[in-house]
Amino acid sequence: MKRIFLIILTSVILVGCTEEVDTSDRYVFKDKTIMQYLEGKDYYSEYVMLLGHVPVSEISKTTLKQLLSARGHYTVFAPTNDAVQAYLDTLYNQGLITEPTWDGFTSEEDKDSIFRVIVFNSILDSGDQQAFDILDFPDHEHEFGQANMNDRKLRVFYGTEDPDSISINGTSLVNKKNRGITLTNGYIHQVESVIAPSNDRMGEFIALWARNPKSGYSVMSKLIMACGLVDTLNAFRDDTWEYLYLTGGVQDLPKHTSVGQIGTIPRHRYYGFTLFAETDHFWEETLGKNVEEIEVKDVCDYLKQSGLFDHVDGTTFGEDYSDQMNFLNQFVTYHLIPQRIGREKLVIHYNELGYNYTQNSSPTVPICDFYQTMGLPRLIKTYESRESKGIYLNRFPVLRNGVGRFSKSQENLNDYHESGDFYALSGLATAPDENQGVKVLTYSETGTDNSSVANGIVYPIEHLLCWSENVVNQMANQRIRIDAGCMMPELMNNDIRSHRAYYSYGATNCRGIPTNYRYIENIEIKDGTLFYYLPGYLSSWHNLQGDEYNIIGRYDFTMKLPPVPRSGQYEIRFGVATGSRVRSMAQVYFGSDPDMMPAAGIPMDLRLGGLEKRDGSVTTDSGVGWEADTDDQEHNDEVAKRMRAKGFMKAPNLWTNSMGSSNSIRTFHYMTRRIVVSTYLTPYQNYYIRFKSVLDLEDREFYMDYFEYVAKEVYDNPNVPEDIW
Repeated sequence: MKRIFLIILTSVILVGCTEEVDTSDRYVFKDKTIMQYLEGKDYYSEYVMLLGHVPVSEISKTTLKQLLSARGHYTVFAPTNDAVQAYLDTLYNQGLITEPTWDGFTSEEDKDSIFRVIVFNSILDSGDQQAFDILDFPDHEHEFGQANMNDRKLRVFYGTEDPDSISINGTSLVNKKNRGITLTNGYIHQVESVIAPSNDRMGEFIALWARNPKSGYSVMSKLIMACGLVDTLNAFRDDTWEYLYLTGGVQDLPKHTSVGQIGTIPRHRYYGFTLFAETDHFWEETLGKNVEEIEVKDVCDYLKQSGLFDHVDGTTFGEDYSDQMNFLNQFVTYHLIPQRIGREKLVIHYNELGYNYTQNSSPTVPICDFYQTMGLPRLIKTYESRESKGIYLNRFPVLRNGVGRFSKSQENLNDYHESGDFYALSGLATAPDENQGVKVLTYSETGTDNSSVANGIVYPIEHLLCWSENVVNQMANQRIRIDAGCMMPELMNNDIRSHRAYYSYGATNCRGIPTNYRYIENIEIKDGTLFYYLPGYLSSWHNLQGDEYNIIGRYDFTMKLPPVPRSGQYEIRFGVATGSRVRSMAQVYFGSDPDMMPAAGIPMDLRLGGLEKRDGSVTTDSGVGWEADTDDQEHNDEVAKRMRAKGFMKAPNLWTNSMGSSNSIRTFHYMTRRIVVSTYLTPYQNYYIRFKSVLDLEDREFYMDYFEYVAKEVYDNPNVPEDIW
């Protein structure tokens, strides 16, 4: 049955820009539940029947009808009888049922499956938090923060000429009159067709697109198939975790010692993928052929002639495309991230200077994330700023950062906005303007769908994306700041990281990761370690993107770190928030063999801040040497040198402790960076870092937020010093 949903997914009908939505013609029934309202309308009778037949889960006898009759916060996209009939007509026309009625199913199992498809995809359960009114819908082509009961994220499309026209997934039109209906337990939005996203996985779509020149992605799909990645891209869910969760084999973590909330473990362990794909139109223009005529060999010949892979030692140019050192494999896997990242999370805006998430403001200062791609270990940079007017990959602009040409002796600009210039190329590039980046396009810009499949999402891009020699050098010549969540694909794939569907800090937000099963592949967590993730949303915390990780107890855990771009001397830094007596002290170990890592210096004491002592008291002389910035740059430089000699640095100037604030975290003495490793590193090599408690106390917290990779050419540049951002 899953094949029938491909047509529904790919036939996007309404697109455009988010504008003012008319909410003047809305119904309010605060004395009725969702179920009472539905039962009172004849045109929902089919939907009501389905709700009464489908249980809320495999292990519950409670029906969805009972659920929607009870207290809660539900967003219901209710299909009319005509919408349900149109869906049955589609199944019949596809030859999947014998007649366009419920009697047309040849088995009760198939009919029950369709029942679930219709109702599970129509309901968002927000738990203790508010449901989605029409004004709470996300921006154009963005996903709801909350998944539906089928664990799928729904996207919103607004009409091009009529922004008041809204569709879900681009296929199910929301009725202009019967929407935003306010009820005691949520909202109803009537839809004119059944919401039925495909259950196919990315690998299955790739196989279909490769045979369909009208798909928009047939060339890239052929390349992926040639590299033997289809089975990999079909990974969907860890069934072992499902069994352990349902049978109690994994348990919630006890209450967090200071937050006082249970660390709820994830319900699922899904796999996910993001594919950035050059469209067929790009390949037609580049190769001068119609898409129907383009073969894998044509692309291979083009890539070989480009010389873009010669800088990677050990690159092979044969036809064994499954080898990660093969040039085509390198090209294809650089387009893939093993995380399903919705558009609203490609660049996570939250508390950067000048930005206010709750007011849905436009981007301000540049924000970027770094993700490790599939295949050969490499990094890809996602980026957005006010000046970029969109999301880009590997964009390298010259920023007004107060150093170099923008130092006080020259232009004296230090607001961190784009200057309008870009760095000169440094090595072979895909194009003279490669440093302007590769734009991640929208449907309305290309006519090619940003396809969302069961285990992934595909974004069209406008130019050739490649790990070129220039990209390598540009990446190495900047400070690489990585949120710890970027290293944990499972958090993004399972809707844990930066989950903004919750509008207050509630008990369901404190998440726990058990030790008796390796939920996060990149982290080995030893017994005695309590590993918590705290979103910190609207909590005015000082953390990058607002969230943090607390590891409590006699902890011992090892993380795989992202790769470096090129060989050289690097500092690895660690962001710390002190200001609390409950912080811990850890011995750091670092190396390329996770089982044999030497200690990296003396233990790192997270109780010590710029002016904090181990007992939590604040003094003017903690031994770290922190002083607030002044207008005297020489004095500031002297303070920085003094702190670096102790292994400390001030916090970055990029974000604040509360959204919309102008107070940078750099001004807070309890926010610092620690230089934990300084050593020679090589690319395409896995490195690991281990943190082990040296305090024999159960309630102490190890704080984790972000890491920085900084090459010597950046932190020890005699001509252009490292900026404060």
